[in-house]
Amino acid sequence: MTVHAAAPAPNVREAVPFLRVTDMARALRFYVDGLGFVVKQRWTPAGEIRWCLLTLGGASLMLQSLVDDDGRDLRPPTPLGLGVRVCFMCADALRIHDEAVARGLTPREPFVGNGLWVTTFEDPDGYVLDFESPTDVAEDTTLSAWRAGQPAS
Repeated sequence: MTVHAAAPAPNVREAVPFLRVTDMARALRFYVDGLGFVVKQRWTPAGEIRWCLLTLGGASLMLQSLVDDDGRDLRPPTPLGLGVRVCFMCADALRIHDEAVARGLTPREPFVGNGLWVTTFEDPDGYVLDFESPTDVAEDTTLSAWRAGQPAS
């Protein structure tokens, strides 16, 4: 009889994107008021949020102002979000879409790609956020076409 020891708990548990932002108040309106993230931790020198940890369901991300301790602007010469895309795997990406639209955001129209509903947002600094969930709907179907083909409820 062979006895197997229990596998050790994984050492690495989560990846948390760290995004630099040009205007923290504007970023928080997008992430908190628009997408529904919750501020879990914050760093507030001089009474202003300069860094924060946000969560939405089981996902997290961090935001930090592009201002140094003396209040100097640290913006780079290139757009911040250039080439950065964060994908959030969801149970229902269309719910994220509908809730965000109800809160005033304007995402790209969701579509099916690689067996996933994909709903895409661009934050105020140009970071691209995809919320994706598995589906058996045909590839390249858009949300408007899919909803138009659904029976009235």
